[in-house]
Amino acid sequence: MENSNTNESAFNSEDFSIVKARTFDELVIGEVFRAPSRTLTDAHASAFQTVSCDNHPIHYDAEYAKRNGHTAPVVHGLQVLAFTAPGATLLPHYFGNVFISFLELSCNFLKEVHSGDTLYSSLTITDLTPQEDKGIVTTKVTVYNQKSELVLEGQHKYLLKR
Repeated sequence: MENSNTNESAFNSEDFSIVKARTFDELVIGEVFRAPSRTLTDAHASAFQTVSCDNHPIHYDAEYAKRNGHTAPVVHGLQVLAFTAPGATLLPHYFGNVFISFLELSCNFLKEVHSGDTLYSSLTITDLTPQEDKGIVTTKVTVYNQKSELVLEGQHKYLLKR
């Protein structure tokens, strides 16, 4: 099929974006960035165990977990924290080329997570602190399970150019 639009400009991968990037000053406190839900499987837990080298039996031995008061092996806390990765949402796409660094994070683990749980994570902008030619974006991060229980909450801070 022939292209009827001969005036079409050439494709430029640098102009290809998922969303229009914004400046620091265009971000808004209260904006929410959600990640797609994901159901954890034994394969996810096994892969994380391999990557983290955390071989504590609480994470993979069902009988050990039961003997120690758990209904099933407990998903690694750091694996649950990974669900707050900003790249799982559109947030870094909005940052575009103004992103400098991920400054810090903190979290509280509130409930156990097990294989078979579905997790829902989001990042909400809670503070925008201008600093001359830079700015700090603070987000509240949350992870809920399929029972609407908050399993993790915390905070991220990012440094952006202004």
